[in-house]
Amino acid sequence: MADRYIEPETPELRARWGGFAFTPAWEAKAKEAISHYPEGRQKSAVMALLDIAQRQVGEETQTQGWLPIPVMEYVARYLDMPVIRVVEVATFYTMYNLVPVGRFHVQVCGTTPCWLRGSDEVMATCKKRGMSKGHTTDDGMWTLTEVECMGNCSSAPMVQINDDNYEDLTGERLDAILDALAEGQTPKAGTQEPGRHTVEPVGGPTTLTAMVDANHDYRGEW
Repeated sequence: MADRYIEPETPELRARWGGFAFTPAWEAKAKEAISHYPEGRQKSAVMALLDIAQRQVGEETQTQGWLPIPVMEYVARYLDMPVIRVVEVATFYTMYNLVPVGRFHVQVCGTTPCWLRGSDEVMATCKKRGMSKGHTTDDGMWTLTEVECMGNCSSAPMVQINDDNYEDLTGERLDAILDALAEGQTPKAGTQEPGRHTVEPVGGPTTLTAMVDANHDYRGEW
């Protein structure tokens, strides 16, 4: 999330987004999401539809997407829900952007494991490129947010950029990723540590070593 306040409604915002409706392609995804729920429970698809709406906004604006109030109103009408219920969901979950964001939303984890592993260097790299927390760069390319744990502690430090996680970062590695994105390339997601595939121990396991090649039963040894 770029910030946790809702973008204030203005006549300009209403004029731009007041006529929002799903395109045929995105509506097909919305209907498919609704179909997962039994009759009478269609409102349970609200999270999926907010995500679909945000992605359509992103497609139209060439950004990561966000949820203007008129778009949330549209989702409410689509699911026959009170608008406040939709807003409650959108404001609770940080996967939804409530203010405009850039083409790339850079979310830096600053929680303890990432901090101990160098998230300050990662954040400094972002700032050297003109990013500041809670803001979008003037060229509309980057939005920077500091977030809490995103579950990649074993491969810290990490950032999430749009839908991808990048892990085992250094300032230099992040610079290379940002350069590639800016040039329209698709850098490798996941760990950036050479030779590492997921979050297996770097250098090999130091405990339960007999489990490497077989399902070893340690119980008799304990």
